Amino acid sequence: MPAYDIRTPRIYLDAPLAGASEVALDRDRANYLLNVLRLKRGDALLLFNGRDGEWQARLAGTGKRALTAIVGERLREQPRPRDLHFLFAPLKHARLDYLVQKAVEMGASRLQPVITRHTQVARVNLDRMRANAIEAAQQCGILTLPEVAEPVAFKTIAGSIDAGRLLVFCDEEAEVKDPVAALAAARPSAQALLPAEAARAAIPLAVLIGPEGGFAEDEREALRQRPNVVRISLGPRILRADTAAVAALALVQAVLGDWRTPG
Repeated sequence: MPAYDIRTPRIYLDAPLAGASEVALDRDRANYLLNVLRLKRGDALLLFNGRDGEWQARLAGTGKRALTAIVGERLREQPRPRDLHFLFAPLKHARLDYLVQKAVEMGASRLQPVITRHTQVARVNLDRMRANAIEAAQQCGILTLPEVAEPVAFKTIAGSIDAGRLLVFCDEEAEVKDPVAALAAARPSAQALLPAEAARAAIPLAVLIGPEGGFAEDEREALRQRPNVVRISLGPRILRADTAAVAALALVQAVLGDWRTPG
């Protein structure tokens, strides 16, 4: 990712952005900028909408009922979207907030809750997930927001649908071996499934993290039978699901994803 300004406040707006335009900021963003950050008329901020890159702006109207910003020049172009799906069994409240934020920071392009046999949380607040995704993007200089998908049943992701996507399946019962070597070995077979014109492109990836109670044995077997899957261990210790998410995404990005030097 190119260098970016980490000191100027960054705000996500679901609105078109263009130079010399004036955009309205809603009540929550106005409260954050005026009452939390104590910004004043003329102060600088950065704006992004997940589509048009990042823009320099300055606060304009600061009345009690309205806050607007004048958009200046574009500082960063919108990057190409990544293709890294993060699949996970939902967690409770604060731990789910943390998991979503870290997945966004690690480059996930899609957040997919999966309801497994031992999932402890069946209902997911998608609006809260989106809010946490936006917060992480604002704080970390990320310009592309991930898609937040509706929860699906485990059987939906265990079959052969989307077989061209390499699914990294993190299993606490897998034999403890070098996960870097396992991921590197999966690259040639995953690339072989891509169309010839896409063989040099980034491999479509998915990372699956199970629930706190682990996968049921029939779920584990279904994943083993899925095309284009690699099963890895995350070491000799049992990790909480939110910790496992960060560890797995770091491994995948380093070996197969956008941490890796292109070539």
